Amino acid sequence: MAGFRQLGPVQGDIAMVAHPSITLLVDLSEGSGIVRDSDGGRAHGSSVAGLAPGELRLGGRYAGAVECLQIRLPPPLAVAVLGATADLDGAVVPLEDVWGRDAERTEDRLRAAATWDERFAIAADALGRRLDARRSPDPEVVAAWELILAGRGRVGVDSLADEVGWSRKRLWSRFRSQLGLAPKHAARLVRFDHAARLLAAGHPAARVAASTGYADQPHLHREVRAFTGMTPTALAAAPWLAIDDVAWPAPPADPPGRDGRGRRPARPRQPRP
Repeated sequence: MAGFRQLGPVQGDIAMVAHPSITLLVDLSEGSGIVRDSDGGRAHGSSVAGLAPGELRLGGRYAGAVECLQIRLPPPLAVAVLGATADLDGAVVPLEDVWGRDAERTEDRLRAAATWDERFAIAADALGRRLDARRSPDPEVVAAWELILAGRGRVGVDSLADEVGWSRKRLWSRFRSQLGLAPKHAARLVRFDHAARLLAAGHPAARVAASTGYADQPHLHREVRAFTGMTPTALAAAPWLAIDDVAWPAPPADPPGRDGRGRRPARPRQPRP
């Protein structure tokens, strides 16, 4: 979780960077609040962004205090909490569409809380009460997802199928239907996320490409374009990556140098006010 407050007028938009999680953006602002623009459609209020969403920008032009709570849910957990992950691949929908009638009441409780710590506690309690183990993905699907994360996306579908004891076809079908994207696409997304964080830490694109398993720098460039529409240079400065550094203050270590040793991790950057 991460909380954000903007006290002055806001101008311009911030593009969301694809992330291997389901993202809840809970708008706690007074008045019109946050404007989201997804695939050409503009709307106000809280939203849920699926895995690797299409064009999603937050911002607009408005005055007054703007507050937002960001919650990241790993896909297996999102299934158990929201029950609709498979329908969210590449989609951005209003929070109430997946949260139900309780969404507005939860927003009101969060808005009335005096501190961010109280808000985090309220959100954690609300998520916990929605947790339903009966909606959880198959253990094999969860295991495959964990293997993809552990390998930072550098794992083949055949290897995943062997590890969980399923055929390739069965793994593809169950994984896709339960988590919302195919195993190969999930691996691409996880590898992209690792590369994005290294780029944000200031490492050259060529070195990042080599250390994260891309064939060459143009291959990395194509993947960054596919997931974000940006160049690696623009991605490295994307404000959303700074937001995630604050939400999870443990940036990846430097890629190994020629001597095989990694350097001390860079300090997290602070988000723009």
